[in-house]
Parts: sequence; structure tokens; C-alpha cells
Amino acid sequence: MKSIREIMTTNVDYCTTLDNVYEAAVKMAEGDVGAIPICQESKLVGVLTDRDIAIRCVAGKKPGSTKITDVMTKVPITISPETSVTEAEDLMAEKQIRRLFVVEQDSLIGVVSLGDLAVHKDTNMAAAHALTEISENQHIQH
Repeated sequence: MKSIREIMTTNVDYCTTLDNVYEAAVKMAEGDVGAIPICQESKLVGVLTDRDIAIRCVAGKKPGSTKITDVMTKVPITISPETSVTEAEDLMAEKQIRRLFVVEQDSLIGVVSLGDLAVHKDTNMAAAHALTEISENQHIQH
């Protein structure tokens, strides 16, 4: 059975707790991603999603200069690199999320998304199942 280490994306751009929402949004646009991890040194302390920006910043009438820590999700769901692909898919379906951040000793070392799962032939059916489970829930958390 494959582990997440074998399929995760390791070149992950991130923001720090010193960045603001505008800087994070620019990085998200440049990387064409819907979420960006927030690190303090190498420790993962949060994640900022496009949904966080829309709901907590734009809808809350906060400026782009708002501190990232004021609008980020403070407790991201994480896994270890040794987690099995099946366990990761189950967790994504259970928590209704499309990506998991991979940490080792509290340090961010990668990310795995439904897209990562879908491109590996051993996980195609499971990834499709996870996506179905996530998409069927009306209260999706990205």
C-alpha cells in the first residue's frame, strides 16, 4: 500500500505569520492554488484558503492589509508522510476537505490534494470516492 510520502507534492509555497492577506492572495494566484499554508519558521501554524479570504476578509469588509493570522484557519488538518493513501482519502472524505498538509515533527514537508490522488492509478477509484463524499455534502470546507 502506498504512503503519502510517495505521492505528496513537496515543493510547497507558504506564507509566514508576518504576511498579510494581500500577499497571500498574490502567492495563491501565482501558484494557482486555493490554499496556502502559514508557517512560523518551519512549523505549520495555520492555512489560508480562498474561502477564508472570501468569508472572513472580503465579506467582513477587511482590507488586504489585514494580518494573515486574523483570518486564517488556525487548526489545519494534517497527516504524517507515513499515512497510507487510503487513510488520507478516508480523512478527506470524513472532514470534507480537498487537501491535507503533511507534517513531520511539526514541520511542513508537503501537501496532498485530491488531484494528487487522482493522478496515481492505484488511487483513482478511491480518489473518485473521496471526491464524491466531499462534493455530496452541502457544507464543504475547503
